[in-house]
Amino acid sequence: MPNLVLLLELALIAIVFAGLPLLYISTRQGHSVFQKLNWVLVFMTFDLIVFGAFTRLTDSGLGCPDWPGCYGASNPFHAINEIQQAESAMPTGPVTVMKAWIEMIHRYLAMTVGALILLQVGLAMNKVKMLGKGPLFGSLGLLLLVCIQGAFGAWTVTLKLQPIIVTVHLMLALVLLALLTLYAQQPWEEKNTSVRTLRLKPLSAQLVLFALFILMIQIFLGAWVSTNYAVLACPDFPMCSGGVWPEMRWTEGFTLWRELGLNAQGEFISPAALQTIHWAHRLFALLVLIVLGTLGWRSLQLATPALKSLGWFAKLLFGLLALQVVTGISNVVFQWPLLAALLHTAGSAALVFCIVRMSYWASWKSL
Repeated sequence: MPNLVLLLELALIAIVFAGLPLLYISTRQGHSVFQKLNWVLVFMTFDLIVFGAFTRLTDSGLGCPDWPGCYGASNPFHAINEIQQAESAMPTGPVTVMKAWIEMIHRYLAMTVGALILLQVGLAMNKVKMLGKGPLFGSLGLLLLVCIQGAFGAWTVTLKLQPIIVTVHLMLALVLLALLTLYAQQPWEEKNTSVRTLRLKPLSAQLVLFALFILMIQIFLGAWVSTNYAVLACPDFPMCSGGVWPEMRWTEGFTLWRELGLNAQGEFISPAALQTIHWAHRLFALLVLIVLGTLGWRSLQLATPALKSLGWFAKLLFGLLALQVVTGISNVVFQWPLLAALLHTAGSAALVFCIVRMSYWASWKSL
């Protein structure tokens, strides 16, 4: 159990980190503090996801092998002796000074998001008489989700990067991003004013929801590829090991509860299982392109002068799909370069944001 001093030090760090975006909010004109905070949370969560990918891709997930601190300290400065001893024993191991800092900065960013959501809850509570209970209940739900996300962050360390835990940790972060975006775009304060903006909703909510569902499955498959280090299991493109349908072992590849690098029997996972994981992600990408392309094309059709923003997000959607194709191929052709891998994860998060934003113009009654 972490001691009280450690928790207080980490809380102080979270407050300091949270103060930076709050300082930005205080200097911006227009809109309420509540509305600006909601959008800052979206931005911070996106940054957290990208930095989390950087942490994973640089093998820094165990840079501090305990949780929530680093060798019982709130920062690597205070744990420098332990870190250097571990680095001396294993120079290419999971613990180095640089990796410790990367891991702890990731945790600081996560604590910052948590602290800002606590502030969001406080503001929503203060506005209950003005805005009703909807914003408060929504914010409390977000707080619960970020606490669950924190638990998976701890298990990521204590269970030594078990693939399903790391994958769910990423998926929960994307769900948090989606819900924060949905929350931020709600016209909470417009409902309390006599002047309301007429919003056209010509886009099909069914299509938007289906596109988001398909995208989340693909992101799960991509995360499963990354957390199992199966990116290079198919070293060529567009084939896999020279064939259209390589040797597959679906049960071994998609047994979810197992240790990193091992199968369900505790033996080293086979190359065929890793090929299966990789190839499933590639094949499902074709469906993603069809479904999200349909959403983008339909949105462009509906993008009248009164719906310029919808047209802008449709173009962004196509741009992000192109980015995903280019970076996905680059990961294979150029042997998983850090920049391409990082952009691939960032593009996935941006696609989630984009589709949720497009739901602003969607209705269940639209065809």
